[in-house]
Amino acid sequence: MTTAHAVAVAVTFVWLGMVVAISFVEAPLKFRAPGVTVRVGLGIGRLVFRALNFIEILWAAALVAAIVVDAPPVHVIVVAMAAVAVLVVQLAVVRPTLTRRSDRILAGEEAPRSRAHWVYVGLESVKVLALLITGIFLLGQ
Repeated sequence: MTTAHAVAVAVTFVWLGMVVAISFVEAPLKFRAPGVTVRVGLGIGRLVFRALNFIEILWAAALVAAIVVDAPPVHVIVVAMAAVAVLVVQLAVVRPTLTRRSDRILAGEEAPRSRAHWVYVGLESVKVLALLITGIFLLGQ
């Protein structure tokens, strides 16, 4: 196993773990904590997801670099790039909509429910699956 291949495996599974832990564990649980209002939860969520997304950009860049150096089979590249593409769509398309809505709520307005949240969760699920498959493919090499 080359260093680039080992980096690709490590980055894939660390990125996967972070997304699962934050998006599917921390995010929904914070609203169940005593005293956490929607406004407080949104404020915390914005900080947490801003940090997560920044780190995800770093992981995506590291994964792309490792794949360029390692040159794995095409099926590995396709699935890995699917995870990267999902992240780009989340950040460029969905997150701005969520940010506008949370801005309104944090300013004290009543904002209607947003389907963008469910789109984000759906994309997170696709990204988790793509990262899991990428990691499995990389381990199988």
